[in-house]
Amino acid sequence: MLSVPTLFTVLVINFLAVGLIWAYVVRSYPKFGAARYWAYSALALAGGAGLSMLRGAMESRLPLLGGAGLMIVASCIAAMGVRHFYGLDVSWRRTAAITALTLLGLATFLLVRDDMRMRIVIYSLGQSIPMASILPLVLGRRDGRDNPGARLAGIVAILILAIHAFRSACAVFQFGGEVSMISYNGVQAALILGLVFLGMALNFGFLLMAIDRLRNEVADLALLDDLTGVSNRRHLLQRLTEECARSERGGEPFALLVIDLDGFKSINDTYGHAAGDACLQHFTLMAQTRLRPGDLLARTGGDEFCIVLPSSTLREGAMIARRVLDVCRQDAEACVGADIPIAVSIGVAQWTPEVGGFPDRLIAAADHALYAAKKDGKNRYAAYDPSPPLVPEPEQRQIMPAPSLRRQA
Repeated sequence: MLSVPTLFTVLVINFLAVGLIWAYVVRSYPKFGAARYWAYSALALAGGAGLSMLRGAMESRLPLLGGAGLMIVASCIAAMGVRHFYGLDVSWRRTAAITALTLLGLATFLLVRDDMRMRIVIYSLGQSIPMASILPLVLGRRDGRDNPGARLAGIVAILILAIHAFRSACAVFQFGGEVSMISYNGVQAALILGLVFLGMALNFGFLLMAIDRLRNEVADLALLDDLTGVSNRRHLLQRLTEECARSERGGEPFALLVIDLDGFKSINDTYGHAAGDACLQHFTLMAQTRLRPGDLLARTGGDEFCIVLPSSTLREGAMIARRVLDVCRQDAEACVGADIPIAVSIGVAQWTPEVGGFPDRLIAAADHALYAAKKDGKNRYAAYDPSPPLVPEPEQRQIMPAPSLRRQA
């Protein structure tokens, strides 16, 4: 049977190592705030275990209360780290309340009435409350994504709760024998070892959560334009492929806008590339104010943009095109001094059964409408008429040479 000092030595060594790992993560990724909470949690747990080891070395029972308090704080801080990870508010008041109530119960059954069984029950309850609070977060799906690390953390948290409940029951009914401050029976020792192992596994789950978050951020960055912050061409093609497949299945159309900034080359030549970049950023901000939830604005390169309008007809696409034109015109009228007016030309096209699952057909149709808007004097839009058919044969993937266009100022 393992002695109490041996068990707590294992606790100290293991969670000191975990704390140092999280400290390294904090140093390497200073903006990853949740890692700070998990580092503090592991170090507090190691400190609490070390303080509790002094229970047999002195008459005072304060090390027992202090060590238990630190370990309760450690669990609460770990739960705070999970909340911070998901962008939720953290409350130190909650941590203080749980710790204070737990210490009050432990002190009652240590100083007023010495009852080891009740102390185990109260301590287990204090550890279980923060663990139970993270279950809805780690077991739920966020932004439609499945996080394997969060699922592992949830499973481990459930096992920790089960062991605390079983440990309390064993203490109350004296299963496995008596328990004292300086010696545990075999069952209690095995359960504590199990908690140590699960505590390590929980931190491993947190580490996987962090890795998955960083991986998703890298994946998201791969789909964003560096200059404007909107979607890039890769994301646009992914979204168009999805929309085409959805429209093929349900027959519901969607619209695409292709946008080109008029005279952008002269802006770069006259004012410099920094001014041109500022114009692109300013345009994206203006355009986004005229879009609906679910619409996708993407920069496809240079001064070219696209807007995907899910579940929209050609008429609704033309309405959005007018909105974008209006906001650019209003902004240009308000330009004074060194301000650079922005004008755009827009081509509008709608998905049809002839487009099928090929986004390039729809892009070509919207491009054709854009060229017509440019030819008619720029600073306007043109809508591609889907009749006659976009292609003469289903297997042909090129736009027919003589489409019908509706030109609008």
